[in-house]
Amino acid sequence: MAFKSLLLISALISLTPLADAAVAYAPSNSIPIWPHLAPSETTANPGEQQAFRKGENPPVLRIQNITQPLLQVFLPKSRSTQSGVLILPGGGYGKVVTNKEGSEAALWLNQLGIAAFVLSYRTTSPDEPRQWFRPLQDSQRAMRIIRTNATKWGLASDQIGLVGFSAGGQVAAIHLADTFPNAYDLTDETDTVSHHPNFSLLIYPWNTMDSKTGELKKEILLGPKTPPTFLVHTDDDQSTSLGTVAIYSALKKMGISAELHIYQNGGHGYGMRKISGSLVHTWTDRATEWLVNRGLGHPIP
Repeated sequence: MAFKSLLLISALISLTPLADAAVAYAPSNSIPIWPHLAPSETTANPGEQQAFRKGENPPVLRIQNITQPLLQVFLPKSRSTQSGVLILPGGGYGKVVTNKEGSEAALWLNQLGIAAFVLSYRTTSPDEPRQWFRPLQDSQRAMRIIRTNATKWGLASDQIGLVGFSAGGQVAAIHLADTFPNAYDLTDETDTVSHHPNFSLLIYPWNTMDSKTGELKKEILLGPKTPPTFLVHTDDDQSTSLGTVAIYSALKKMGISAELHIYQNGGHGYGMRKISGSLVHTWTDRATEWLVNRGLGHPIP
C-alpha cells in the first residue's frame, strides 16, 4: 500500500519538457529485486516520502528509509529498440530521488526506443563506512534481473546499460569497475546471469576521487572489461569534476571508447532540468547522439 501511494505521487509530479504535453509518466510495473529480505536486512520497507521542499517546480520526490529495493519498469510505447538501461538515481545515500533523476530520465530514454528501469536502492546511514555497498548489491541484482527477463521485455542481453546520477553515479562507477565481482552471496538462478553492463552513462558522479591521493577511489579500479562510457560534470560542482576526468583518462589509456563533457556551470543535482544561466541541460542532446551513433536508440522525432 505504501509503495502504491509513492507511485501515484511520482506519476503526478514526474513532468518533463521532453513530453509533448504536461502529462504524468509512471512505470508499467514495479517489482522487488530480492526474493525475500535483501542481504543483511531485517525489514522490507519500500520507503517513505520526504516532505517536498519549497521553491522546487516541479517538486522533487525523495524517498527515504528504503530496505526493500524496487525496480520500476518503463517500456517504450512505440519505436522500440532492443536496448535497456538500469537507472541509479542520486540522493546522497540517505534518500533516492526517484523522479528528477529517475522517471524523467526514463521518459527521455523511452522516446529513444530504449527500455528504462529505475532502481530505488537501499538507503544507508552516514555513519556507515561504505555507504555505497548495499546500493551496489542492489545494482548488481537489478542488472541480473533485467538480463534474466530480457526476452520478456524485448531486449538483447548484450545491449543492457547502466546510468548513474550523483551518489548513484558513484555506485555505477564501482559497478563498472567490477572491484566486487559478486557483492553478495548468490542465492538463485538469476544470480548466475552476468551483471556487467554493456555501456554506461555517468552523470555528475559524486565523490569518485580520493582527496588525499588525488587518484580515483580504490573501489573504482577500472579494467579492460569496463564498457564504453559517456560522462557529464560541471566545472563549478563542489563534488569535483576531477574524478570524472580521471575516469575518462583511465578509459582512454586502456583504449576504451568514452565521451566527456564538462560544462562551465550548473552545479550539482540538476538531472535533466534547465538551470538558469547554464547550458548543462543540453547534455541529453549529446547523450542522445552518443546512444544513436552506437546503434542503441532512435533519434527523437
